[in-house]
Amino acid sequence: MGDRPNIVVILVDDMGYSDIGCYGGEIRTPNLDALARDGIRFTQFYNTARCCPARASLLTGLYPHQTGVGWMVCADMGLQFDGYTGDLNRCCRTFAEVLRPAGYATYMSGKWHVTSERYVCPEGPKHSWPMQRGFDRYFGIIGGAANYYEPKIVIDNDWRGPEAMDEAMFTDAIAANAARFIREHAERSPEKPFLEYVAFTAPHWPLHAHRETIDKYLDVYRDGWDAMRPVKYERMKSMGIIEDHWDLSQRGEGIPDWDSLTQEKKDEFAYRMAVYSAQIDEMDQGVGAVVEALKETGQLDDTLVLFMSDNGGCAEEVHKPGLEDWHEIGQRQTYESYGKPWANYSNTPFREYKHWVHEGGIATPLIAHWPKGIDEPGRIDHQPGHLIDVMATCVDLAGAQYPPPGDGADEVHALQGRSLTPVFKGDTIQRDEIFWEHEANRALRQGKWKLVAKGATSAWELYNMESDRTETNDLAGKHHDRVRDMAARWDAIARATDVYPLMPEVKGLGYGQRARKSTWRAAT
Repeated sequence: MGDRPNIVVILVDDMGYSDIGCYGGEIRTPNLDALARDGIRFTQFYNTARCCPARASLLTGLYPHQTGVGWMVCADMGLQFDGYTGDLNRCCRTFAEVLRPAGYATYMSGKWHVTSERYVCPEGPKHSWPMQRGFDRYFGIIGGAANYYEPKIVIDNDWRGPEAMDEAMFTDAIAANAARFIREHAERSPEKPFLEYVAFTAPHWPLHAHRETIDKYLDVYRDGWDAMRPVKYERMKSMGIIEDHWDLSQRGEGIPDWDSLTQEKKDEFAYRMAVYSAQIDEMDQGVGAVVEALKETGQLDDTLVLFMSDNGGCAEEVHKPGLEDWHEIGQRQTYESYGKPWANYSNTPFREYKHWVHEGGIATPLIAHWPKGIDEPGRIDHQPGHLIDVMATCVDLAGAQYPPPGDGADEVHALQGRSLTPVFKGDTIQRDEIFWEHEANRALRQGKWKLVAKGATSAWELYNMESDRTETNDLAGKHHDRVRDMAARWDAIARATDVYPLMPEVKGLGYGQRARKSTWRAAT
């Protein structure tokens, strides 16, 4: 294996910026907290605001539209534009496709979700499934959300069912199979380094968790979001996760005052958040199982572990008809979400949610742990980074060639990310900007400045991320030239990365509708 580390990339689903303990949350995450204590916490790392695009960017080191996954992978979208085919294209390479020719074994356990839904069936083609995109072994689901008790399991290239799980819940099964791949690798190929991608579905709805884990949180949220959000905000400041001078953003639009609710409704909301917290608790236990496998096989010191989320907390209201008693939530027959008020709490101190590119939608924790490769463990790093940096980091550490030799390199987009390895030694990432677009929500980060807009027709907002990362003081009216220049730059990147035509605003788009050519122009 030499000096090349193993690499374990852990992605969780729909988790807010401040849910886990080491980022200020009250949820019990001792395994992640331990990785953070002995590694690095990044405070300004970003995702792409939505599950499918985030996975495409993470896997490839490209902006999602360059991979064909600029929006979702819904089978009935009918989209013919290059950036919105809904299927991982051949103009990109996954980190498994790049590291395997460099001598790495490649494994994946969990949610894939970068294959068009028209292919998520036993008889469909598998050209964009994990095994066809560089992975040696696979356990998980090809699609998106799943019932945690009854997921549609795929093992390698074979369709299976819930009976393929030896565990009661999908979160446990993802972790168990990831740990199994590590142990089997140590037995069969100890001379080779490995890449493992662990993609938990937790805490994405539906709210499903073990009864004994839910019970741990039944009394935690009875004070409600209005009382708890300022307390978390102060805790985050004391930990150094956020700056003292950043204001706490206002309670999200449409969120009721906690005290205006009936006691019955308060109890229901507190219970929903208890189940959500249990999902994160069980995910953390799964992380512990993966780390334990690394320890048992003597590989922890030689392994870079990266942990992050695909988007911010999810404000979607999801309910399955027929729920008679909210005490049933968490059980097999239920299919619920935790709702907008708790998503606002999960994203403390930021604005907005999954879908949008204000900080609440795109800010993710990033924990990096590598005993042999990280200087001064326990550090907090405040440099901006993005999911596109993970591929660049893998290529750097593996000594791999991108694109791999002899695989049609002329058609492959150049990497957009920057290697994080300088940060491991206390140095800086050399970068000029980071770009976002999702459902016509738009943003550009240049140094301390962030330009952002919500929807295709709204005006640009401008924020100083050093003084106001919570986006409470719009400076667009005071810096017209900067807004004009950054808007023009955003437009140039969009045209170069297959973003146009813009998707209509999400409020007007239902699955099955065709995208309309956008008449939007860069605002000044």
